Amino acid sequence: MRITFFDAKSYDTESFDAIKANYPDLELEYWEAELNPKTAAYVTDSEAVCAFVNANAGADTLRVLASRGVKLLLMRCAGYNNVDLEAATANGIKVMRVPGYSPEAVAELAMTLASAVNRHIHKAYIRVRENNFSLQGLTGKNFYGKTAGIIGTGKIGAAMARICRGYGMRVLGYDKYPNKSLDFVEYVSLEQLLRESDLISLHCPLMKETYHMINIFTINQMKDGVILVNTSRGGLIDTNDLIQGIRERKFSGVGLDVYEEEKDNVFENHEDDIMMHSVTSRLLSFPNVIVTSHQGFFTEEALTAIAETTLGNAEAYLKGEKAGTELN
Repeated sequence: MRITFFDAKSYDTESFDAIKANYPDLELEYWEAELNPKTAAYVTDSEAVCAFVNANAGADTLRVLASRGVKLLLMRCAGYNNVDLEAATANGIKVMRVPGYSPEAVAELAMTLASAVNRHIHKAYIRVRENNFSLQGLTGKNFYGKTAGIIGTGKIGAAMARICRGYGMRVLGYDKYPNKSLDFVEYVSLEQLLRESDLISLHCPLMKETYHMINIFTINQMKDGVILVNTSRGGLIDTNDLIQGIRERKFSGVGLDVYEEEKDNVFENHEDDIMMHSVTSRLLSFPNVIVTSHQGFFTEEALTAIAETTLGNAEAYLKGEKAGTELN
């Protein structure tokens, strides 16, 4: 079976090529183009396509893929809010994903962002490179003895909770389905978590219920000087409300690996472009905000796990077996 990969970067080809010999029934074809209705029309002789988190896998794209003979959509990521599952089913396309590749990779970046904004590492790095060794304005806080609030305690949230515990923090959790393995986490209401946490980290999927769960109302419930980190989905935060909260000095720091406007930016080089009327530019203008480019997954271990699970999904489909990663 041939698999056409969309938006394939060099690190994608390297990680998949490193293990493809273990899957002799699969032929891999890499395209730099992003998946959308126009590019889908160029697919030929591929029963499967592989896409990433920023792909356009809406109804129009899926109809085109089905007309080109595609029967399988492999998402090489955990998130699938960009996939119209009803349209996929209606067009006879099976959708499979990578539900867990390296929870620790994402959680470690979340704590990296929290620590960086807390200790002003982004400022200090630039200063010292310019021979400025002043400590003025670089005061941080100890995380030890403070309270961490983890919203969503699945695999990634659980990994973040363990990291926070290792820092000597009290750990609060909010989740509809408490993780029984985290006996050190105090599960509380969202209101209590917001009220008592010095560090708040988001680790939940983007759904109707969680869309813009961080808004001006919930921001106003937080402590003054709180640190907010989001490594999950940009839509969890109302960006305009976040900007208002930053301007009102509600946050001592904000670390974002995802944000609402990321679709046209993520994984792309725009260093020579002028970003007109961009929410991203406004976020980057604040001295207490660090934005990274959706790199929570980006470790050697995670890339290997993504490749293995994705090709394992394809092989299971070929054999008519259940992989447990099917979405429809």
